[in-house]
Amino acid sequence: MSPKRKLVEVAVCDGPDHRHTTNSIDKANKTFKDAIRIQESFTSAPERQILLWLASRMPAQIGPDHLTLLGFAAMFLAGGSYALTRWHPIGLLLAAFFLGANWFGDSLDGTVARVRGRQRPRYGFYVDHMIDSFGGLFLISGLGLSGFVDWRIALSMLIAFLLLSIESYLAAYALGSFRLSFGKFGPTEIRILLALGNIALWINPQASIPVVSWRLFDFGGLVATAGMAVMVVVATAWHTAKLYRQETLS
Repeated sequence: MSPKRKLVEVAVCDGPDHRHTTNSIDKANKTFKDAIRIQESFTSAPERQILLWLASRMPAQIGPDHLTLLGFAAMFLAGGSYALTRWHPIGLLLAAFFLGANWFGDSLDGTVARVRGRQRPRYGFYVDHMIDSFGGLFLISGLGLSGFVDWRIALSMLIAFLLLSIESYLAAYALGSFRLSFGKFGPTEIRILLALGNIALWINPQASIPVVSWRLFDFGGLVATAGMAVMVVVATAWHTAKLYRQETLS
């Protein structure tokens, strides 16, 4: 490369616009305060240790973005597997496998970033939770197409899930706290329950709840919808009162 050409490239890369953009990003990163993550589910303590163990042994060639993409693809495939069960029950086992793959990618990407000191809090939060929203759409749509869940129950689950997600994201912005679990249930517990339900339906496709004679996933979907609806109402009332006290009464 000639000295003249090298000088031109340096000038382009280090020009006023480039410096202004870099300074703006640096300033935004310094002033941004990541929300406090609240995770109090049944599996949170052992899960944290497992993720740290896996992250410390992850090959250097595999980065957080690779794991994020794995989690996203796995959730898409889990939804597709549920849709496949309309024609063949093997979809139940495939869905359980992809739920495990989703846990691996979705739970491990942030841990790997922290262990390697490569955290990108704004990028990570935005991308991770947009993927979660699309993932929920894929998964619940697949359940609705499976024939194991009434489509109206699947739709109510999707609406409740999206409302709960919106409330959590707004609380992260307004209050600086982001709740990953409600009560003792979080994403990992939901994956485990779905996988167990898949196995039960694989063994007996007509599995139902004896007391009420409802199909297994219909009953589970109604319980999930009711639970998420209660969480949305309680969290909204609690956070509204908290913000009112902080910004009005004070």
